[in-house]
Amino acid sequence: MPVRGPSGRGSARIAAIILAAGALAACSTATASNDGAATGPAAAAPAARGGPVAVTDTGRVRGKVTGATGATDEFLGIPYAAPPTGALRWEPPQPAAHWMGTRPATSFAPHCPQSASPFGLASTSENCLFLNVFRPANGSAKHGPANRPVMVWIHGGALVTGESDGYDPASLVRRGVVVVTINYRLGALGFLADGALAARPGGPAGNYGLMDQQAALRWVQRNIARFGGDPHNVTIFGESAGGLSVLSQLVSPGARGLFQRAIVESGAYALKEQPLRKAEQAGAAFAAKTGCARATGAKTAACLRDLPMATILASQNATGYQPDLDGTVLTQSIGTALASGNFSRVPIINGSNHDEWRFFVALDTLTRLPPVTAANYVASISLELGLPMTVARKIAAEYPVSSFPSAPEAMGAAGTDAAFACPALAVDIDASKFVPVHAYEFSDENAPERFLPPLGFPYGAAHASELQYLFSIATVIPGPLTADQQKLAAAMQAYWTGMAQLGTPDRPAVPSWPAFRAGSQQMISLVPPQPRATRGFAAAHHCAFWASLASGQ
Repeated sequence: MPVRGPSGRGSARIAAIILAAGALAACSTATASNDGAATGPAAAAPAARGGPVAVTDTGRVRGKVTGATGATDEFLGIPYAAPPTGALRWEPPQPAAHWMGTRPATSFAPHCPQSASPFGLASTSENCLFLNVFRPANGSAKHGPANRPVMVWIHGGALVTGESDGYDPASLVRRGVVVVTINYRLGALGFLADGALAARPGGPAGNYGLMDQQAALRWVQRNIARFGGDPHNVTIFGESAGGLSVLSQLVSPGARGLFQRAIVESGAYALKEQPLRKAEQAGAAFAAKTGCARATGAKTAACLRDLPMATILASQNATGYQPDLDGTVLTQSIGTALASGNFSRVPIINGSNHDEWRFFVALDTLTRLPPVTAANYVASISLELGLPMTVARKIAAEYPVSSFPSAPEAMGAAGTDAAFACPALAVDIDASKFVPVHAYEFSDENAPERFLPPLGFPYGAAHASELQYLFSIATVIPGPLTADQQKLAAAMQAYWTGMAQLGTPDRPAVPSWPAFRAGSQQMISLVPPQPRATRGFAAAHHCAFWASLASGQ
């Protein structure tokens, strides 16, 4: 029987903390242009000569060659949908406009509106539905190998922050794949559900960000062959909210046939989506808060679509957003669909990090709660996980401070297991009944923490710490990996691109990664310098305890 995390109020609080991560602890102050990039003929001003050119279904684009040896062609800031502004705010994405001439694609376009945070630069530009294509240099069908595997990256950031340009995929591209990174609508603009915004009375609302992701995937289907990519070999991958997005696309009817593999990094924290009615109640509260509650739905919608961006950002849910069961984009919760086999039957890599929750312990300490100590340990569990004190005492008994070097590490273990590890195992067990699944745990206990300052306890393999092993990422705290960590990074890049190329990460040049089976539950432990196969994940993460807690036993 699949193990599950805590249910009810506790699981909602856990998801809220994760979704809020990007909205807390604002550190970055750089701001994207309010005006956005031009579209239409104006965007096709004379392009710099000499860069690679590709022809899309909306016009020609000229990119640039980057890298010390000119190893990568980059095409940046390509519109995949029309600006979702004015009457198109809170509407499904519409086709991008055609342009004349050759459009420069040598710099990133604005990303979607958000406040500044460690996970994204501030932006107020709604003209943000752009993507970027990275390919091996001279990798067009005309000048180089065609039909390369395609990897589409969906960034994380709690569905409230983040952008496509924070991830440099050159290390992946060097292994022979084409990588596409995308922006999508975030926060209230991406996930607000209000009946007034529905296309028809009683119709679905919300999930605009997921619709954007599907629009980007359809763009890939129409255009990626002209960049040397294979539209019939597309891997979607993402981390945290990006991982949740990958799971959402796996179960969404609208994404069927748009991809052939999926990689989920730390995305299993919200397997039970909220019903449309509950989401619309939150939407009505947002309308009231912004002064847009009107006598008719049409007037409410008109008011919402006329709101200043500053009002939207100030009024949106500070704890973030989740997808809702709108009946169109999502018809079932992720967990239900995976358990029943009602999802895209593609090979999956799924995993979590060994010390995910230490990141959130630190974040809470920096922003809203006192440091976790032995004296306030039970109360901290109750506050952080949103659980009654009676349940918090049971958790404290299962994770006694005396068994850990410090109280924050004990709290980190409990949160990791409840929110990430055991839900990830549930995904492995359910999905592996129908498709090949390769499960991992990222376990580098010395992984550098790139987003938050030191707080007196080790971060370990915390949330998002694996990203620096796959990408060159924009971080608050930069720094190099050690020689052994670089070996692990090379192995991970080989696994990820191997999945894209052949549908399995198990390659001759790296340690063997066995497929997950419900009986043996074997997975790969991503540790430096060499990953190794391991068992015993469920016991190590107390998943039987969390299952009994969820069932009320």
